Amino acid sequence: MHLINELLTFGSKTEHDLEHDLEHKTPFSIPKIYDADGDLTKRWYVYFSYLDPKTGKMKRQKNIYGQVNRHKTKEARYALLALYKKRLLKLLKEGYNPFVDNTEHYKSQQQKDQKVKQVNAPTKPTENKVVLKEEEPKEVQKSSMSLKDALDYALKLKKNLVSERTLVDYTNRCKLFETWMNEHHADVKGIDQVSKMMVVAFLNDVQLNTSPRNRNNYRTCLSTIFQTLEGNEIINKNFVKNIPKLQSNPERHKTFTQKQENDIFEHLEDKDPVLLLFIKFIAYVFLRPKEVCRLKVGDIDFDENILKIKVKTKTLKTKIVPEILLKELEEVLEGLDKDSYLFTPKALGGEWEASLEARRDYFSKRFKAVVKDHFGFNQDYGLYSFRHTYITKVYRALVKESSPFAAKSKLMQITGHTTMGALEKYLRDIDAELPEDYSQLLNTKA
Repeated sequence: MHLINELLTFGSKTEHDLEHDLEHKTPFSIPKIYDADGDLTKRWYVYFSYLDPKTGKMKRQKNIYGQVNRHKTKEARYALLALYKKRLLKLLKEGYNPFVDNTEHYKSQQQKDQKVKQVNAPTKPTENKVVLKEEEPKEVQKSSMSLKDALDYALKLKKNLVSERTLVDYTNRCKLFETWMNEHHADVKGIDQVSKMMVVAFLNDVQLNTSPRNRNNYRTCLSTIFQTLEGNEIINKNFVKNIPKLQSNPERHKTFTQKQENDIFEHLEDKDPVLLLFIKFIAYVFLRPKEVCRLKVGDIDFDENILKIKVKTKTLKTKIVPEILLKELEEVLEGLDKDSYLFTPKALGGEWEASLEARRDYFSKRFKAVVKDHFGFNQDYGLYSFRHTYITKVYRALVKESSPFAAKSKLMQITGHTTMGALEKYLRDIDAELPEDYSQLLNTKA
């Protein structure tokens, strides 16, 4: 079946001036151009309606985009859409109908056009006679965006869709990719000249110079950016998503022993009570360090013993504040401005003009200076270690009194994991699930 969209956008017939008024009622509307009020970030197209034989009413047909949205100037888009409009009107007047199979009509029209060409074939011009040939409108040639412009455009579109930190990561990774391309493929100017082989070579360089995990992060970033470019018809295909990930060992923070935990808490009670309270939100409420940094004084409801906070998925979650922490908070938070951040560099409750990432980094460095350097802990220990330590404690206490499934079901409510599978993976990663002593099994004789 020959579809109007295919015939229109890929046809090669000679066009004539068909923009005159229709002499009688037709089963179609005059094609029109939609230009999104000149907005080049939106899709432009030609549209029309055709009489639906079932309802007897005019029905809007599929928009005709063709190749128009690959062009990044208004002039180019208008030129190509005008050509599409003219071709569409010609096809409709010749009898093309989107509700039927137009194959036979197409063949018949092709034969007629061939006869017309033969009859109208130009004869050999006589001397002093000039034959003027009507020029066929030329389609605007596809022009590729430069590599830099394409990456910048995709990052601009991501601005309001991802977090500030993620956008910074995307920007830095794209800049490094652009620099690498300029060094290794200086002849590549347009984004459509970038090949899968080039991206694989770049990712291999990242892996050799850093780690498989970092290489996978670059792959994820570039795949996201190229998917945005594909969705906006700047490139034909996002081939980065088909590049496989490498197996990598995720970063993991070790849990503290009971003695280490006691030593740390005693040390902080004397040296840094504010940092100790920060840690207790991680240990007792199972918040992540970033989530603690988001806390404001007014987020804590002492009447209901709860707090509300944005978690990793950017959703607002309600968490129970255990009594062990609530009593301490009532004493230190009384009289503080509810709109102020709970934790600041100098005191509890105050203003802090810094990004979330900067606030989180501040407390990580503070923990290193006050705790890690003092006790000699290596990079395997961090603020996250307290979350792992206390989730392990709670799970092992629960499983002593119930089945593993019942213990995990209750633990899910405490930790905030959304699925049992996610919680089980987390418990495996931190080695929270350990078997009972099996010495008696080793003593059995074969």
